[in-house]
Amino acid sequence: MPMLVMPALALAVASCEAPVRTPAANQAIEQVDGSFPAADRPIATIVSSRWSTEEARDRLNEAGTVMDKAGIRPGMTIADIGAGEGYYTVRLAARVGENGRVLAEDIMPATRDELARRVARERLDNVSVRLGLPQDPRLPDNSFDRILLVHMYHEIAEPYEFLWRMRPSLREGGEVIVVDADRATENHGTPPALLECEFAAVGYKLVRREEMPSAGGYLAAFRAEGPRPDPSNIRACRIDRSAPQPTPRATGDMPG
Repeated sequence: MPMLVMPALALAVASCEAPVRTPAANQAIEQVDGSFPAADRPIATIVSSRWSTEEARDRLNEAGTVMDKAGIRPGMTIADIGAGEGYYTVRLAARVGENGRVLAEDIMPATRDELARRVARERLDNVSVRLGLPQDPRLPDNSFDRILLVHMYHEIAEPYEFLWRMRPSLREGGEVIVVDADRATENHGTPPALLECEFAAVGYKLVRREEMPSAGGYLAAFRAEGPRPDPSNIRACRIDRSAPQPTPRATGDMPG
């Protein structure tokens, strides 16, 4: 049996690189002048690639509602970042159809490999599977109509660098869709004001946000706006802990 699994895995990892192949120049991390600011907040630990069963999530029509509100249509190219076991990946593949493409990515090699097996087993020919880096999703430029970050933004250890490196991969009119819970990052959520502040620091504009009970929180959509800032000019969002309820704000007095 192992002799059958490994070729299928290799096919799943390799065969679907073609639709969104990364140019050779992007294989290595882009070198930048200066450094990115650190996040002024706790980073949630990655405890599991699953936070509920797929059956329970489907009973709430979680993926269908998120895809509807994200405007995902047949023929689109989608990046599913932090794809885990592929709950969204397989449903995105069905939604975009044979003329669309899905790139599913995770930073955990074992999780990526298991997802690749699922993609091969379910014969999802429009899906590619890739290993990303904690600070860089390593996405090809000008390739995606939507990038999904579902229940994982609070686990990104270097949010400013991650968002900065992700920006060029959006097509004109493309959107980053974040689904998260409205609670502190150490409790596996992201307060909406903090999310908007961190995205704005890297040149993204919030275009809509709405409550998403079926997905355990809210959905926020962002578009890149203006030039991508130099890393040295990015100002981190500080949590104002003197307020009755801590409020994030962009500030220039964060330590370098």
